[in-house]
Amino acid sequence: MHISDFDYDLPPELIAREPARPRDASRMMVLNRVTGEWLDSEFLRLPEFLNPSDVLVINDTRVIRARVQGRVRERTVEVFFAAPVDLQIWEVLLRPGKRIRKGDRISFADGKLEATVGETRDHGLRLLHVDSPVEEFLEAHGHVPLPPYIERPDTSSDAVEYQTVYATAPGAVAAPTAGLHFTDSMFDALRVRGIEIVKITLHVGIGTFIPVRTEDPSQHVLKPERFHITSDAASRLNAARDERRRIVAVGTTSTRTLEYVAGKHGRFVEGSGEAGIYILPGYEFKAVGGMLTNFHLPRSTLIMLASAFASREKILAAYRHAMDQRYRFYSYGDCMLIV
Repeated sequence: MHISDFDYDLPPELIAREPARPRDASRMMVLNRVTGEWLDSEFLRLPEFLNPSDVLVINDTRVIRARVQGRVRERTVEVFFAAPVDLQIWEVLLRPGKRIRKGDRISFADGKLEATVGETRDHGLRLLHVDSPVEEFLEAHGHVPLPPYIERPDTSSDAVEYQTVYATAPGAVAAPTAGLHFTDSMFDALRVRGIEIVKITLHVGIGTFIPVRTEDPSQHVLKPERFHITSDAASRLNAARDERRRIVAVGTTSTRTLEYVAGKHGRFVEGSGEAGIYILPGYEFKAVGGMLTNFHLPRSTLIMLASAFASREKILAAYRHAMDQRYRFYSYGDCMLIV
């Protein structure tokens, strides 16, 4: 297996730099992962392609305003708050970071928040010791962490549109993008069809967008992400498995969480932790029988996960068709239902 096995050439104009409006107006390709057949549809028809016995699992994480500017030794630095270590220590990315030393003080918003730079960690992360909790500060002064390929500053619209309508648990630094298509009316239609909806939490971290730099993808190290499953969610998911009902995950984030917990415990259990799972072709899925996902970057861990679920050949063939049909790609783009 080589990283080039997951490559494809995407015309830049197919990168979605704005969301669909309304958000449920996206197109949807439906891919049969057994036969490789696909059909072109629209997200509004999602209930038609699900069984009344299905359980749809969504990720209720909420994106924080993770990017904020500060001052260090009279220079401006951008600080990306990646993940908390505890209440007053965060892992951060600094840009530019080469001239920033351990012990440097960073001041934000004219002194409303002060912090001290600590040790260097893997993936270019630094520890940052903040003088006070940052959640309310980031909400007031931070920027929505749009992916770099969107190539524009965030706007007030992104503060709403780069969140799912069911986002309630702050902690992600990237949106669980397959969930961006959903509306309250879609959930009403799903419930009318008899589909059960279960919420879990996975706080999307920087591991989602760290490039794979190894020629052999299996040598890449995927940074774990924080998750939480309630006792009610675990009970409902276990009941679905016992009754042989299909579990359909909304997004790679829900998929990783479900597969991590089911793989570790054999069943779903209540709890919090870090989901350290890297899914590549050859992986045997233990929990998920269907997946709604967006179209992912080439050479990314996300397209590898989709390839593990439906095979690399079927995914790349479907992507070629999506490009021919001018689907919109990446975070604000269209979606694919794999069943």
